Amino acid sequence: MRLLFLGDVMGRAGRAAISERLANLRKDWRLDFVVVNGENATGGMGLSAAHAKVLLDAGADVITLGDHAFDQKDMLSFVETEPRIIRPLNYAATAPGKGARLYTAQNGKKVFVAQALGQVFMKKPFADPFSALDQALKAAPLGGQAQAVIVDFHAEATSEKMGMGHWLDGRASLVVGTHTHVPTADTQILTGGTAVQSDAGMCGDYDSVIGMEKLEPMRRFVTGMAKGRFTPAGGDATLSGVFVETDDKTGLAISVAQVRVGGRLQQSGPQ
Repeated sequence: MRLLFLGDVMGRAGRAAISERLANLRKDWRLDFVVVNGENATGGMGLSAAHAKVLLDAGADVITLGDHAFDQKDMLSFVETEPRIIRPLNYAATAPGKGARLYTAQNGKKVFVAQALGQVFMKKPFADPFSALDQALKAAPLGGQAQAVIVDFHAEATSEKMGMGHWLDGRASLVVGTHTHVPTADTQILTGGTAVQSDAGMCGDYDSVIGMEKLEPMRRFVTGMAKGRFTPAGGDATLSGVFVETDDKTGLAISVAQVRVGGRLQQSGPQ
């Protein structure tokens, strides 16, 4: 299978880039399944139902969320009615929606998608993500019920994200980090056959501070004081993420490539 994961969609610029480019990428790269993290698609804070529909209509098969999952209050009800959106497994026990689901790709094959939140340097004390994902993946083993498994690990520390990749090596097609908005250069296939990248980066304007207009973040760094609100940068966005091709029998990765399309960053994608 040919899979694409795109990192955190950041504001209007990120949504526009998805709408303008994803359909062509699906065609040009012959993609079977696309997962998009929509964590910051609405004003940089969460995802509204209306903007979720924009991403789904643009070609996303599944949208993952993150620690801002319910910043937009209509997501509390929308996630219950839209199965193509998943929130982190280890969010509050009473949270609506699900943290993992089995989906059917356009080619008829089954893809299991799961998401968890990290614990290191995160603002809230989330439950253990390692045991949560360990249990979830038992429901749809790779090469069995699922022909591909994609795990979005929404975490701050690269060490924790790298640890999760090794923890799930051989049990997932792709383990990819999200949340920090900066693409890491460690894209690889581990010894057990799982493709990893510590952070996918964002789908947003990189002439910014992790997707936000530069002035207010710089003021806070220099003075320690806030004067205004953070506002998503609105320039030409780069779609950042990971492409993986898997073995049809085992579901393990046979090739992986960092993805950067459009915007300011050096361009990259599958050969």
